[in-house]
Amino acid sequence: MSTFNKNDLGLLVLRVGFSVFLLLHGIEKIEILMDNGGKFPNPIGLGSTLSLVLVLFAEVICTIFIILGFKVRWASIPPIIMMLVAVFVVHYGNSIMERELAVLYLVAFSAIGILGGGRYAVTNS
Repeated sequence: MSTFNKNDLGLLVLRVGFSVFLLLHGIEKIEILMDNGGKFPNPIGLGSTLSLVLVLFAEVICTIFIILGFKVRWASIPPIIMMLVAVFVVHYGNSIMERELAVLYLVAFSAIGILGGGRYAVTNS
């Protein structure tokens, strides 16, 4: 019989909590994609539409995988990369307080990537 582990519960709260809020950001951006890419930033020169598709992949697909606990370490990589771009490219020159949300997501998804899904996940990686 398995015993209750508060660390696994804490990891579940971290995974689901941060992923749900990032997923909400992604859902808002789906409308931009439906408007043929709309006016989305092109921070690293890949083109506005491709940048939007990559952000949607990180914010929607990857966060759903993380919420479910499916391949959590792999699924955390795109949100980490996206937040690195947000912190060091998109908000370059802004104060740390203006970058606060991106830094918080970066720290949270980095921790999730290091720790994996925990016991309450579909897969342990």
